[in-house]
Amino acid sequence: MSDIDDFLSATVTSDKSDLDTVSTEGVRTIAELATAVQKYNNELANLEAQIKTVKENLRKITDEDLPDMLFSLGVKSFKLEDGSEVSVKQTYGAHIKAENKPKAHQWLRDNGFDDIIKNTVSCEFKRGEDSSANEFMEVASKMGLTPAQKTDVHPMTLKGFVKERIEAGGDFPQDLFGVFTGNRATIKRGK
Repeated sequence: MSDIDDFLSATVTSDKSDLDTVSTEGVRTIAELATAVQKYNNELANLEAQIKTVKENLRKITDEDLPDMLFSLGVKSFKLEDGSEVSVKQTYGAHIKAENKPKAHQWLRDNGFDDIIKNTVSCEFKRGEDSSANEFMEVASKMGLTPAQKTDVHPMTLKGFVKERIEAGGDFPQDLFGVFTGNRATIKRGK
């Protein structure tokens, strides 16, 4: 039995009559292409894993190692021989967990920051209901429609809000907003 026959018996589930009409060369081409797909899928998975590792290594150096070393030496910035400058900047981040969303949004409303909350109202209409869709917001309750409503704070808006509040010394429930701060070393290339 040939390699092609072994391949077919292991991978093809078709009527024997269908296989009789396929040339050996065609089957060989299918096998080669399928093998190439598997090879490239594996290669892509390996590259994606490498990218993840490189990003984590870079994050560790920029967010931990370099800032720690500069701070331990009492240095705010450092010039390299090529003219590049290493410096440290404060970083900010936040993420509102699903279980904290109602309380966090209420805190924002109660403290005058509700302008950063996005409020999306939508309803699905069937084909041919375009005119109803155009009048939806005004007549939704009269038509008996129940709109879906979603409120959210965009991640970059939340990050900006957190940065502004921290830098202004404003008091707010940081745990409710999942606030984290850190330092990041940046390198400006020399000219």
